[in-house]
Amino acid sequence: MKKTLLSLCLFFGLAGFALAGDYVIGDGDALAVSVWGVPELSVAVTVRPDGKITLPAAGDVTASGLTPTELSAKLTKVLENFVKKPIVTVTVEQITNNKVYISGGGVPSQVVNLQGRTTLFKLLCSIEGLENADLRASYLMRVGGEWKVDFYDLFVKGDMTKDVALQPEDVIFIPNNEQNKVYIVGAVRDPKYLLFREGMKVLDAILEAGGFTEYAKENSVVIFRNQKKQIRVDVESLMKGKDIAQNLDLAPGDYVIVREGMF
Repeated sequence: MKKTLLSLCLFFGLAGFALAGDYVIGDGDALAVSVWGVPELSVAVTVRPDGKITLPAAGDVTASGLTPTELSAKLTKVLENFVKKPIVTVTVEQITNNKVYISGGGVPSQVVNLQGRTTLFKLLCSIEGLENADLRASYLMRVGGEWKVDFYDLFVKGDMTKDVALQPEDVIFIPNNEQNKVYIVGAVRDPKYLLFREGMKVLDAILEAGGFTEYAKENSVVIFRNQKKQIRVDVESLMKGKDIAQNLDLAPGDYVIVREGMF
């Protein structure tokens, strides 16, 4: 699965922000409108904040929300009142409306000016530092409220059915993973924190911390959960195969404390 996701990310990274369909014109975009054989109607225009452009003879025409092809067809109909069988071409000269905003502390806050329509997965492939992000708690804000997207299933599990097309002015909130860590301290060789992963068990965490020191009390391991709940674990019995049930599942934020003893 990891190799598959890496391949996908490399593909999208090399391809850049590939268009998810034809580009949709937005406010502030610079357009070149060309009417074949009629230079006086061929103009460079900027889409106003009200979503319209102004053309000689035709007046105000709504451009925002249309693709260049759709706008060309619309202008062809409008200009039929002034030109016999007009041939209209619309070219997007400059894109200014395709911004999305990223914040939350899990990655550097930034404004990304997309070069075309893209999806959340493609955007995540381009962001550095996601190892410090809590994708389970991440969300997408869009006009009208929060947009339900499972960032973790999409990016970590590779469930592409969870992918969504981004829209201009989307806000992507990616918090840090401070609440998504497991801490292993006490009589282990390499006390550390680990990023929580589904299925992580107490013995996994201890082994990843280098295992017990010579002073560890293997039958006196405690899991502190939610800053108040204490769960005692007899890892000695677990390692001798006497009580496999002692290999408890860990949860984000757990502290695994291995107590010391001289004997």
